Amino acid sequence: MSPRVLVTNDDGIDSPGLLALARCAVDLGWTTLVAAPAAEASGTSAGLTAATDDRTFAVERRTLDGLPGAPAYAVAAHPGLIALTACHGGFGDRPDLVLSGINRGANIGRAVLHSGTVGAALTGSINGARALAVSLDVPLDPTAPPNWGTAASVVAGLLPLLASLEVGAVLNVNVPDVPADRLLPARWARLASYGRVRSKVTQVDDGTIEVGNVVVDGDLEPGTDADLLGRGHVTVTALRSVHEDDALMDGELPG
Repeated sequence: MSPRVLVTNDDGIDSPGLLALARCAVDLGWTTLVAAPAAEASGTSAGLTAATDDRTFAVERRTLDGLPGAPAYAVAAHPGLIALTACHGGFGDRPDLVLSGINRGANIGRAVLHSGTVGAALTGSINGARALAVSLDVPLDPTAPPNWGTAASVVAGLLPLLASLEVGAVLNVNVPDVPADRLLPARWARLASYGRVRSKVTQVDDGTIEVGNVVVDGDLEPGTDADLLGRGHVTVTALRSVHEDDALMDGELPG
């Protein structure tokens, strides 16, 4: 039997990356459903946020170009809640796979904690699915259209691997924003402590704080996702969700 697939993202239902990712699953003949935020929800991690205070959220049926046979929904909720809802039967049969992306911009280093793209994948993983988060390393100020097809070609090659993994597995994939013939081989990669883009917090005045992003110069940690991606490799990082720290819990508690 072909796997049942949820495709979501944090860039919103109208993102071309979402469409490219959904086509990867459809082209394999897999049963595919698309449910993505009605508006951009970047940086929402695995938050279970809906648009209203009473924990209900609106769901609008959509038809996506080139995917007439795949049900699609614009959802007034963040991707973590969408993944949770799908894994509990909110959109019909529970998915075997959760695919999140293709995100506009890399998700690398320990900052993946804050990513809505990765948050949806992690939420799927603790609710009975295998999951993949995929991002295209589009710069902050791009000068050309993103190479969505390059990322899609990488995903197409990884999906059979994902389907063969144990339930709960999560792969975080980052793809250089270049034509496919310029990609270097995929590499397993550790999470960097920091990446090329870091958060910048500025106190604008006594009542306002601004949080933005800045590009950081300097060397990157060798062998990490930030380093390998910057050198042109596709990076793949196997993630674990929340789990116990057994080493710490072996110690004695006071009293």
